[in-house]
Amino acid sequence: MVKYFAKRLGMMLAAMLAIIVLTFCLMHAVPGGPFTSDRKATPEVEAALNEKFGLNDPLPVQLLRYMDGLLHGDFGPSYKYSGKTVNDFIETFFPVSAKIGLITVVFVLLAAIPMGIFAAVKNGKWQDMLIMAVATIGVTIPSFVIASLLIYFFSHQLGWTPAYWDWSAAGYILPVVALGGYSVSYLARLMRSSLLEVMGQDYIRTARAKGLSEFQVITRHALRNALLPIITVLGPTVAGLLTGSFVIETIFAIPGLGKWFVNGVSQRDYTTIMGITIFYAAFLMAMTLIVDIFYCLIDPRIKYES
Repeated sequence: MVKYFAKRLGMMLAAMLAIIVLTFCLMHAVPGGPFTSDRKATPEVEAALNEKFGLNDPLPVQLLRYMDGLLHGDFGPSYKYSGKTVNDFIETFFPVSAKIGLITVVFVLLAAIPMGIFAAVKNGKWQDMLIMAVATIGVTIPSFVIASLLIYFFSHQLGWTPAYWDWSAAGYILPVVALGGYSVSYLARLMRSSLLEVMGQDYIRTARAKGLSEFQVITRHALRNALLPIITVLGPTVAGLLTGSFVIETIFAIPGLGKWFVNGVSQRDYTTIMGITIFYAAFLMAMTLIVDIFYCLIDPRIKYES
């Protein structure tokens, strides 16, 4: 297993290097710069700012300087907010995204897994068709449409929840539902199909022949293997939820990492875009590695040495 994870870490470092170089090149290939959209800046001021931040240097020099900062844990200064660094943005706004994302992860797991199990148990009946219809709608409708509908009905029409996020308990309801709607629908469908496949295996028939109840068959024998596909997609799902949704955070005015990424894109803040992209990529790779570790714990048949 040590060799396997050492190889995985090497692959992660290579992928991270490729992401850094690609993102850097794409940012500088876009016409204009972080100071060209500022109407208050005269050409002389713009030239002075470019010189201050080293944007007049050749691209290889800028890239090496940026990578040297990354090795020291420095994502660089913000070009649009004086006195602020990308590290400040991540330290300040990532906890907000992570808190909402963590609540959403709990909501997704508590909703999707029971829905998928219940649909599989009621396979072919009206309960199964109803759950799958709701899940299909949740998968096909974009999250920003779900968010808009939730705000319209539950905030403007019924007045049950605030239209925008705040620190109250009610302020979390609509963002969590909108953020987790797709994941609940997708994981519920995946849980159902996985459990149905497992329930058709020979060892399940043997367990039933021993006189075990259907509840015991599912919880003791079927559920553990049926959860493997869920765990496979759970790593990227959790990473996406914890780092924040760009669209959902913008709609609900959530001061999270996703909203600042959108601001960075609209303002061409190179370092903010690159820093959040690299941070997200590293987080996603770490979650994927953790998923592989859980595979060993859940399914002892998996041997990484082979």
